[in-house]
Amino acid sequence: MAYRTSRSRLRRLRPVALLAVIVFTVYIYFQPISLPTRSGTSRAVSTRNEDQAEADGGVVCPDSPLMKDVFLVIRTGATEAQEKLPVHFKTILTCVPDFVIYSDMDEIVDGHQVYDVLGGVNKTIRQTTPEFKLYEHLRTRGRDDLDYQTIFGSGPSGALENPGWKLDKWKFLPMVDRALHERPKAKWFLFSEPDTYLMWTNVLEYLRHFDAEKPWYLGKHMYASGVLFAHGGSGFALSRPAAEKVSAHWREKKSEIEQATLKGWAGDMILGKALSDVGVPMFWAYPHLQGDSLTALDWSVEKLERPTWCYAAGTFHHMSAEEISDLWTFEQTYYRRNPHTGPGSKPLRFRDIFNNLIRHRLREERTSWDNMSIGREYSEEVLQEMSQDKVDNLSMVEQNAHNSFEMCRATCEQQPRCIQFSFLPGKCSVSDQLRLGHTADSQCLEYSNAAGKCVKEAATTGEEDDIVRSGWIMERVPGYVYWLDEFCDKVHNVWITK
Repeated sequence: MAYRTSRSRLRRLRPVALLAVIVFTVYIYFQPISLPTRSGTSRAVSTRNEDQAEADGGVVCPDSPLMKDVFLVIRTGATEAQEKLPVHFKTILTCVPDFVIYSDMDEIVDGHQVYDVLGGVNKTIRQTTPEFKLYEHLRTRGRDDLDYQTIFGSGPSGALENPGWKLDKWKFLPMVDRALHERPKAKWFLFSEPDTYLMWTNVLEYLRHFDAEKPWYLGKHMYASGVLFAHGGSGFALSRPAAEKVSAHWREKKSEIEQATLKGWAGDMILGKALSDVGVPMFWAYPHLQGDSLTALDWSVEKLERPTWCYAAGTFHHMSAEEISDLWTFEQTYYRRNPHTGPGSKPLRFRDIFNNLIRHRLREERTSWDNMSIGREYSEEVLQEMSQDKVDNLSMVEQNAHNSFEMCRATCEQQPRCIQFSFLPGKCSVSDQLRLGHTADSQCLEYSNAAGKCVKEAATTGEEDDIVRSGWIMERVPGYVYWLDEFCDKVHNVWITK
């Protein structure tokens, strides 16, 4: 099926589409958001818009009655704190009145105290478990004499052999217990990471739909080792009754749970198991809470019969500091122009983000850009692995897709649902999943949603004739948007509450 809408819908949408074009043109003209140029750099926000922001009262924060009742806990580590935390102090946290940062080392980052939460782990475990060698080093000597390349090079998804990443699993139960001790009267405990972006206004509104006097465990589902649990990087929330139950269980079964943590691979899984043991199941808060970043998200993704496109956005994960800053700027601008409280107010949905922040960044061609076209790959290696019959069934355009950017585009155009493609000399990849992507010196050929990163890449030499180029079939984008909008006709509530 090609990306086009029905004729009746087109007739219905023509006046709307015309109005949308006019509004969109005006919007772009006055757009204060920093937009990447074709080379991947950004245009600075104009002085006129900065002055206007100041005139509008500076930072726009939600006016939620729940604000004072939510305690935000950011879980980090010495391997990333100095790099990833600062952007939050300038953006999201300017609107969060009550938060704490837990880590594996006491320190101050940009004037904010970061607390070590691992001090209560069993002493024998700390002395005999390999990853705690890093912890003892941090406790006694700080970052002095650490091999920054091996210890701090985990990237956005962590690294299984990185001791800093391994330490992380020990923080989950202690941080819940300590947060409850710090704020025993909080109604909600919200847990996040430094590369997680919280749509703070929407998250507060979402929590209002649940009775905080009942034990709730809200998160994006993951399943491993027979345990259903909330993915830590996507953010998750516990009501006070849920936190009290699991904290009491932790204190009673501490030795047993620490042994399970020793054998397990992820702390969020250990926490999920502990919550299940005390009768607090996970509520599936997908798609509000996302495991992908703004640049890696497939905007057409649908799970549990819930099209992401139609629902209110809550979080993004694996976000770079630049992406966090961009999304924050967008939110601020959006809420200045669209009231988030009162009659007629509407929550910011994923499709709103695409239409107002992502769509105008798509191009027929972007150089030194990988749009993560995860689909069919064309290359000499792939052709050689195919049988002759399969090669003969390919069109001449497909057989030559890897030879030029133009042939790669033509290959995508031949496939009715193909929406984007990427080209590296000798390799062409096409996809019917629309993603924005990012500046890059390699071409992503296989993406893991679980890891939140590419697991197969084609690297470049960096030479002028050996760079990644990406493109979108721009004439198909309106049909793609209309196709997704049609799913929303059946969505009567943008919040998942049951």
